[in-house]
Amino acid sequence: MSTTNHAAGHAHVFLGDGHARNERKVWAVIALTVAMMAIEIVAGTVYGSMALIADGLHMSTHAAAMLIAAGAYYFARKHARNPRFTFGTGKLGDLAAFASAVILALIALFIAYESALRLASPVPISFGQAIGVAAVGLVVNLVSAWLLKDDHHHHGHGHHHGHGHGHHDHAHDDHHDHGDAGHAGGRDNNLRAAYLHVLADALTSVLAIAALALGSLYGWVWLDPVMGIVGALVIARWSWGLVRDAGAVLLDYVPEGEDLPQEIRVAIEADGDRITDLHVWQVGPGHHAAIVSIATESPLPLDAYRAKLAHIHDLSHLTVEVDARPRAA
Repeated sequence: MSTTNHAAGHAHVFLGDGHARNERKVWAVIALTVAMMAIEIVAGTVYGSMALIADGLHMSTHAAAMLIAAGAYYFARKHARNPRFTFGTGKLGDLAAFASAVILALIALFIAYESALRLASPVPISFGQAIGVAAVGLVVNLVSAWLLKDDHHHHGHGHHHGHGHGHHDHAHDDHHDHGDAGHAGGRDNNLRAAYLHVLADALTSVLAIAALALGSLYGWVWLDPVMGIVGALVIARWSWGLVRDAGAVLLDYVPEGEDLPQEIRVAIEADGDRITDLHVWQVGPGHHAAIVSIATESPLPLDAYRAKLAHIHDLSHLTVEVDARPRAA
């Protein structure tokens, strides 16, 4: 015979710290980016600068990626308490980051192709005007990067419930602490995608200015499309980084530098109990879930296991299964 006790239901809200604040930042940067994107593309076409056009096209990818980011923030917030999302909508930002990274890679290929064509067939460049527009673009990128700079604030709230069935006890613990800002698991890949976009764009602006300045001094018209190719390589590099990191979260991959599984093992096995199965995955920025199966000869109350792991702030949802094994004769 077994008895079951259920506590009040709980929401699985695993949004990152400062979710609404980050959403507002992204919308502000979108407005700046779209305005500057239009100016650079038009100016690059009029003044014949491939590097300037490349910078403008690069900005267009940022605008598209940040629209994806803003949409992801909105959707995740609106559906955060929707029970159909089993572990909440905290990973939606990683999906958005992955999508923007793929778009970025495609645009990098396009810019490289267009730059190669311009390198094969150079056109006259109005260096002075183009430099002025590129400089303004650089300023806009630096302002955007400042707006998107991720600053962390800490707060926590929690609730938990448990239930037992015969020999197996299950404890579910939701303590929504955001933990150490320096922890890799606290990274908001959605905001990071937008931030890295504008940083990469700032770099391509610098490359455009350098190409135009040297071209005006020494007549190196070829340097302009070369810098366009260099910019495309930089974009591709950022794209790969985002694909790798966001994809890892989407596939529940535990990074090599993530010490959360080891922390759980050390805390649980300190008194002689043994973990027979352990699953840890990220459910949102700064939030991890874990399923821990424990074999023990001396079962403890559910609260005791929760207490052993209470110091791990990034552990926001905990399921504990206790297998009570009789002592050997």
